[in-house]
Amino acid sequence: MTAVKNVIKDNYNMMLLKDYLREAIKEAGFSHVEISKTPTGTRVVLHVTRPGIVIGRKGSGIRDLTEKLEKDFGLKSPQIAVNEISQPELTSSVMCNRVASLIQRGTAFRRATMWTLQQIMNAGAMGVQITLSGKLRGDRSSFEKHSAGILPRAGHQAQIIVDEDITHIPTAMGYIGVRIRIAKKDRFIPEFELKGVKDEKTLAQRQKEEADAAALLLAKTESEAVKIIAEKIENLDLMEDVEEKLK
Repeated sequence: MTAVKNVIKDNYNMMLLKDYLREAIKEAGFSHVEISKTPTGTRVVLHVTRPGIVIGRKGSGIRDLTEKLEKDFGLKSPQIAVNEISQPELTSSVMCNRVASLIQRGTAFRRATMWTLQQIMNAGAMGVQITLSGKLRGDRSSFEKHSAGILPRAGHQAQIIVDEDITHIPTAMGYIGVRIRIAKKDRFIPEFELKGVKDEKTLAQRQKEEADAAALLLAKTESEAVKIIAEKIENLDLMEDVEEKLK
């Protein structure tokens, strides 16, 4: 029973650590953390979109975070390494956090969802599925599911290809749950064969995507990136907007 209790305790501490890091280094675009024990201590690898924010000026951020992990979470001699995420749009946890930030800023949930769906597919994903559930429009709970491309739903292939994450957003009406599943082409299994998938983007579309990506790269923090995205989303035409104009 002691071994079982130790496993439960370790998993609980890991959950608390992930929750803390998700909030503490939110501006750095935190994705996930990898922890492994070594003969000299504990190796902690942080995967973020903006490593400079975590490191801090002259390494001050790393030192403060090391003290926090050792004192509050009981990690012995933590050795922190920071790994930069090259394509944030293909990382489900980063995109979940961005959707949460957009909705908390007051962006309509459907606009935030459709923009995120478009950005993930433009980044080269094989497929994506975004599910929102909770009190989206009123007192009664509901859910919406939006998908694009090819996304394995079950089986061993889905476990390898699909990257999935879930986040919960506190709102005035209650919590909204967001689940994003992204199928990545770089994890493509030989047993699969993609047919009929063509890249028919126009030059204007490509230029717009490159301009959007460049604007996000100039953002120093995730809050600035979300602000840029929120401004662009306002110009996004949804089907319900088109239908309203035709009435």
